Amino acid sequence: MPTAHSNLAHSQLNRRAALLGAVGLLALPASQFATAATPPAPEFWPNDLQVPGGVARLSLGPAAARPVAHAGEVPLLVLGDVIEWTALVGIPLSATPGRASITVQAAEGSGPRQVGYSVAPKRYTEQRLKVAPGTVDLSPDNQARYERERAHQAKVMATFSEPLPQFSALRMRVPVPGRRSSSFGLRRVFNGQARNPHSGMDIAASTGTPVVAPLPGRVIDTGDYFFNGNTVWLDHGGGLLSMYCHLSAIGAATDDLLKTGESLGAVGATGRVTGPHLHWGVMLNRTMVDPALFLPA
Repeated sequence: MPTAHSNLAHSQLNRRAALLGAVGLLALPASQFATAATPPAPEFWPNDLQVPGGVARLSLGPAAARPVAHAGEVPLLVLGDVIEWTALVGIPLSATPGRASITVQAAEGSGPRQVGYSVAPKRYTEQRLKVAPGTVDLSPDNQARYERERAHQAKVMATFSEPLPQFSALRMRVPVPGRRSSSFGLRRVFNGQARNPHSGMDIAASTGTPVVAPLPGRVIDTGDYFFNGNTVWLDHGGGLLSMYCHLSAIGAATDDLLKTGESLGAVGATGRVTGPHLHWGVMLNRTMVDPALFLPA
């Protein structure tokens, strides 16, 4: 059964094809009218999933220049062209289901307008674990370190640069081969104390397995952090960031420009972990979203 998103996507594609087709046919000789082929429909990434931890793809319509869009005070990634612009909105895991909206300002100078969407409920898996008390609560020294690192990471996560030019470029490559050992959104409860939901995808792999960039990007931060261990952050443009944690080795430096498939480090078990794996996070408008939405089904 077609979904609301598939209907919207087909509507946008049909409209784009009709407009581009009209322009193209005007340039063709009459003898070529009968043989002109309809171009294949492009795939758009990420997938639209309007739930906490998901991504909303919101049509902004045509405009001569890229509109500026915000969720509250946070700038949004806007991609497309003069025929159709689309805002990509990362929805926080903490979002309350119901109506939400973004603010859009056209480049031509007209007043701001609201574009609404609906956040549907989603129930993620929960794990209840009994562990030694000392492994749950941080010591004063470790708590102080964590607070310092959290302040630094907040500055990294606020990065916003020029967006990538094409929708198709947002289809990501899996950064390391392996089994998904923990999914996005999993909530763990240790000794009755709830922790924040899992904000990325864990991929089990042997120590030393190369980790590669899933998209072109610039390295904006590297470091050894209390929870995340050896970590690399990439900026893919327009507030789309990705992070790679628990690395055994970091193979890139700040300001390095990486192509899709280039190595940035190796799988490890640094930081607060129980075994080697890659924790891969994807962020949109300072919000961690499900990396699976950027991958082929």
